[in-house]
Amino acid sequence: MVSERLAAMVGGRSMLVSLIVAIAFFMETLDATIIVTALPQMARDFNVDAARMSMGITAYLMAAAACVTASGWLADRIGTRTLFCAAIGLFTVSSLICGLAPDFTIFIVGRALQGAAAAMMSPVGRLVVLRTSEKKDLMRALSALIWPGLVAPVLGPPLGGWITDAASWHWIFYVNIPVGLIGMALVRAYVPDEKKEPTRFDGRGFILTAIALLCLTYGFDLLGLRSETGLAIGLGLMLAALVIGMAALRHMRGAPAPLVRLDALKVHSFFVSSVTGGVLSRATISVTPFLLPLMFQLAFGLSPLEAGGMLMIYMAANLAMKTVTNPIISRVGIRATLIASSLLAGVTIALCAFIVPGQHLLLNGLILALAGAGRSLQLTAITMVNFADIGPAQRQPASVLSSLTQQIGMGAGVAVGALLLTVSQMVRGATEIGLVDFRVALVAAGVMSAVAALSYRTLARDVGDEISGRGKPRQASA
Repeated sequence: MVSERLAAMVGGRSMLVSLIVAIAFFMETLDATIIVTALPQMARDFNVDAARMSMGITAYLMAAAACVTASGWLADRIGTRTLFCAAIGLFTVSSLICGLAPDFTIFIVGRALQGAAAAMMSPVGRLVVLRTSEKKDLMRALSALIWPGLVAPVLGPPLGGWITDAASWHWIFYVNIPVGLIGMALVRAYVPDEKKEPTRFDGRGFILTAIALLCLTYGFDLLGLRSETGLAIGLGLMLAALVIGMAALRHMRGAPAPLVRLDALKVHSFFVSSVTGGVLSRATISVTPFLLPLMFQLAFGLSPLEAGGMLMIYMAANLAMKTVTNPIISRVGIRATLIASSLLAGVTIALCAFIVPGQHLLLNGLILALAGAGRSLQLTAITMVNFADIGPAQRQPASVLSSLTQQIGMGAGVAVGALLLTVSQMVRGATEIGLVDFRVALVAAGVMSAVAALSYRTLARDVGDEISGRGKPRQASA
């Protein structure tokens, strides 16, 4: 009875499940970025060089990349609710390990365990929402999963800095414990459990994809260091990831029971939103929160607090846009929204290159607000079209594939932003990153966003109309 009243308060059981999953996503996404501003203090406490502390981020991302392909098989074997709850539990325990870590080695082990747990949470949580929502409720349900990706990357660094100054870096991890315990209780109470007869575990496929994703993730990380050595090794690792990834794809096509089935890629709307336009859009969505705080601090000399204040405008617009996104999509359709938001994001990201803090404050605020609004609208529309034509039998592998391509797109955004800064600096022959380098990177990122619109133009005009409530159901393409 209590569960029915709670479901009614939030708009139905599918919406309740989506909000529970969104809370877990927020904890996961926030944790990936919140330690950035705490790294110097952590380095002093662990008595290591500050540059080595980046391994805390890298270990998390690499463990997540290595483990994500096993999530679908495990969900079938032990059940979606059981796996999702266990992933939240592991994330909570590993947060405690990180907070209590007596030395750098134990801390890295804790971060790797957090990443492995996150690899299970994201695709399985999305699968739970897909399986518990009717098609007509899918837009609202999936929309609830968007806000962690919008808010957490922007909120993480300033929040981490505030917690570190007010208490200590340990509390960055301790705050996950009550959230995790509450999340586990909610999952056990309200999330249904589904399991299927699992196939034999595809060990070869897992090893190939894990190695390819490890090379790609570490390659992205090295590009982000903006050094000539990192550039050379990073590009080499990305080439290795391409070769091994092709071998993994060949194996998956020929294996009788591959770890990840590729059938969903034959659905045009899923392919566009996950691989072609989706990777470009997610890369540009992640590049702006990476470049803007660096530009404000390195090029303009603002303090972290002042830079955070500028980013708050960007984040507030992200959130405000969520209140009108679903009505916009319902009125004009997903395809038109994707095209328009890609162009809007492209123009406003490029305009961010010409922001000058301290001058034209209203104009600066308007540019940041429009960039945040375009990012929010674009990310929501991509998520909607991602599963518009995916049938029930394809949802599990589609969820895993979507998580993979999202991780690649987000990682690529930071790597491309760092690479553009480095290349621009090298072309100028400068010894330090300057304002002109940020301007080049932001304009190039804006062009990338606009180019994604070409891919979205290939979508059917009525794509996603069934889930947006705009039109009659249509036959899914295959």
